[in-house]
Amino acid sequence: MAVPNTASLLAGLLLVLFHTWRAWAALEVYMNDTVEVALKGTAKITCRYTSEEGRGSMDIQWFFRKGTGERQKICEQVGMMTTINRTSPYANRISVNDTETPAEVALSIRDVQLSDEVDFICRVKSISEDHVEGHTTLKVFGKPDHPTIEGVTTGISVNADSLSKIGTCEVRNGYPKPKITWYKNTTPLRNTDNVNVETSTTTESSGLFSVKSVLTMKVDRKDKDAKFYCEANYYLPGTNGIMTMMETTKINITVIYPSTFVDFWIESPKGPIKEGDTVELRCRGDGNAVETYSIKDLKNDGVTWEVDKVVLENVTRLDSGEYECTLTNIDIFEELSNRTAVFVNYLDEAVLNPSDTVLMDKGDTITATCNALSSLQTNTAWFKNNKKISKDHSLILEAATFDTSGTYLCVVTVPEVEGMETRGSLHVHVKGKPEIQEKDVNEIETSDETIILSCHAKGYPTPKITWTTSEGKVINSGSQLETDSGAKSQVTVQLTSDVTVFCNASNEFDSDSVSFNIKVKITKSETPNPSKERKESKGVVIAVIIICILLLAILGSVLYFLYKKGKICNRSGKQDITKEKSSKDNIVVEMKSDNTEEAILLGVNGDKQPPGDQ
Repeated sequence: MAVPNTASLLAGLLLVLFHTWRAWAALEVYMNDTVEVALKGTAKITCRYTSEEGRGSMDIQWFFRKGTGERQKICEQVGMMTTINRTSPYANRISVNDTETPAEVALSIRDVQLSDEVDFICRVKSISEDHVEGHTTLKVFGKPDHPTIEGVTTGISVNADSLSKIGTCEVRNGYPKPKITWYKNTTPLRNTDNVNVETSTTTESSGLFSVKSVLTMKVDRKDKDAKFYCEANYYLPGTNGIMTMMETTKINITVIYPSTFVDFWIESPKGPIKEGDTVELRCRGDGNAVETYSIKDLKNDGVTWEVDKVVLENVTRLDSGEYECTLTNIDIFEELSNRTAVFVNYLDEAVLNPSDTVLMDKGDTITATCNALSSLQTNTAWFKNNKKISKDHSLILEAATFDTSGTYLCVVTVPEVEGMETRGSLHVHVKGKPEIQEKDVNEIETSDETIILSCHAKGYPTPKITWTTSEGKVINSGSQLETDSGAKSQVTVQLTSDVTVFCNASNEFDSDSVSFNIKVKITKSETPNPSKERKESKGVVIAVIIICILLLAILGSVLYFLYKKGKICNRSGKQDITKEKSSKDNIVVEMKSDNTEEAILLGVNGDKQPPGDQ
């Protein structure tokens, strides 16, 4: 009996398991674990199910789980009818629709808020009262505003005892909480002994997060050229957990650092220095901290200027020597110094031998020298009348003549320094009796009332020039001009008749003269003839009278012509011709006179007709 009972029990258990398996196999729900959506966007949560029963027999319910864990129904869909829970916060922002995928419905939520980041539950129930649930967590992302950076505006000393503030970065209104990273150039900054990044987070009334980060660090000299900036990292939907990045603008900081070296140099002139120049000495350290300068003349009893620039005007060779600049850092009381040498080139005045003035006899030869002491190599040249006549310091004048006389200029230059030169002059006179350069003029013919004569006499001592006539009369020449070799004179002679003028030149040695024979040419002018003028006047009158007569004749002809044409006194100018019958059948012509207004009948042959026949 035991065996049959056991068999019956096993059969019943198998039947129950079969029905249970059939129910499990008949209804299943599939949903995504999470759905990501941007703030203010639209979220779409799908619910797919499998069932052997038709769509019309399905009861689909949507819930959301509050922060307390309590569920609240959003809506219910039975067959094609949807019922929305009006007490739900989603009542006005949702829609439920079938998708293109069979056995799949989608819950759409518009204008997503941060409070929508909860679990959404889809419950699918069949007619057999069996049900299956699935759930999806909604993730909401809010893109933050562009990050900002503000650097300190005051200088930061490398000698500060503590970490110095560099700047502040801030990124506002992001969700989830953004992250800020500081960079120096391209290197991210992490907290170390010399770097500290302090971050604070603020939750806005909207639920969004604002993050602020302050960077403090120990600066060094190299940081004066560094670029500091921040990078804000945040999440966006659909990026598979990879953060998106935005950067701030880059800022510089002012680093205050002491000098480690002081430079001391000649600012101007840039080339060699010569006497008379203005020399500017400059001193500068390679730091930017508060520092003082002093410049000292080491050779001139230690003269000191408490400045970083010294201007020496009109320098001489006595200003040559070493100068020292001393820099003092008043914060750490450290001194740095450097020296520079100043050398003033010089060129002494030219020394000529012989000097000033030299007297020579005709035919003599002399050698003149010109030298100038200089700190640099020099060039010497001799000039006369702006023409170079020698390229050596020596000048040889051979076989002197009056043309040798004149001023010789010696110019000593320093090729290495522009404008560095000195000059000296030598005046040479060749002694001798006067020699007038003009020759005797046998005859000068002129019709002018005056004539200008010139005379040039060579010789030394300078000849005295006088002008006289053949009658012994002295003519005043006004002035005499000295030349290198003698003198020149010019005279204006009033001419009334032929005259001979002498130019006389004399000095202590002798005299010389030349003559100018001037012949006055008189031009005769014609005397007016009164009788001829009278005849010419009468001829003009007769011509005028003839012209007037011709004009009157022309005028008369024109008037006669107009009279004949009837253009005068409003007459038509036509003859009135009337044909009348007479006893004799004669043709008569009536002619009207303008003067007498008489009517005369003429026959064909010109005979007068009696008045009765008219």
